[in-house]
Amino acid sequence: MSQVSVTELPEDFTGVTDSILLDVREADEWANGHVRGAVHIPLGEVPGRLDEIDMDAELYVICHSGGRSIRMCQYLEQVGYEATTVRGGMLAWAEHGRPIETGE
Repeated sequence: MSQVSVTELPEDFTGVTDSILLDVREADEWANGHVRGAVHIPLGEVPGRLDEIDMDAELYVICHSGGRSIRMCQYLEQVGYEATTVRGGMLAWAEHGRPIETGE
């Protein structure tokens, strides 16, 4: 399983066309703080919304602390996507002082 540190990622994914940060947390977690420009699809909805994920983009998956993103990466790889989990999730993002956007 491929992993990446939060410090290796852009602080803002707005306008980034060659990579996607997929946030698989629930709606309330997203509203409490997320990475600007990330794509939000809750974990349970991903199988039905795969068409919203560009297979050609570099795909990073983030959750709260890393557990859900690891499971999601395993699933995505089974269905033909290459995905990298963000080590430590949003907890690590915040610990490194990376910017967090709140609200919908």
